[in-house]
Amino acid sequence: MLEWCGELSIPAVTLWAISTDNLSRRSAAEVSSILAAVEAKVAALARDPRIHQRRVRVKAAGRLEMLPTSTVAAIRAAEEATAGYNDSLALTIAVAYGGHDEITDAVRALLREAADEGKALADAIEAVTPASIARHLYMAGLPDPDLIIRTSGENRLSGFLLWQSAYSELYFTDINWPAFRKIDFLRAVRAFQQRQRRFGG
Repeated sequence: MLEWCGELSIPAVTLWAISTDNLSRRSAAEVSSILAAVEAKVAALARDPRIHQRRVRVKAAGRLEMLPTSTVAAIRAAEEATAGYNDSLALTIAVAYGGHDEITDAVRALLREAADEGKALADAIEAVTPASIARHLYMAGLPDPDLIIRTSGENRLSGFLLWQSAYSELYFTDINWPAFRKIDFLRAVRAFQQRQRRFGG
């Protein structure tokens, strides 16, 4: 997937590995299996020469404190190994992520910042704006997604990038993620290119 994006000079990609809802609702065995796969893949990314050749910067977004220490360690190692790559492709791995959680945490961080600055409640309230919330999101500084691809036949976002997806184009496919091929990716990109974006207009 990253190679395909690199070929098209796509600057930022976010992959959703597991949600906060899944962490709490799925069986312990299933969660353990998913996290083991995430841990192995992230560790492999940190060592993959193609990641370094393409200068892919890896970051994680979510409530990482909910994850096992071994998973967090693998994520931090990948982040550190690619920290100097700011000029090519930004890969964000959303893990222990939920859109409601992200917005809640951003508002809390904004209010905490106001409290640390000694602002009165009325001033703190006035400081809550779309721009100030955006600065405190997990993925602050990254562009909002132009295209969101949802696999597996579900026609919903399920809490993915709720704030950032306001003007995103959505593409739904019945194909399950493991079977998602380059031709399927190119079909999604072609569909996106054929749309007339209105950005709320």
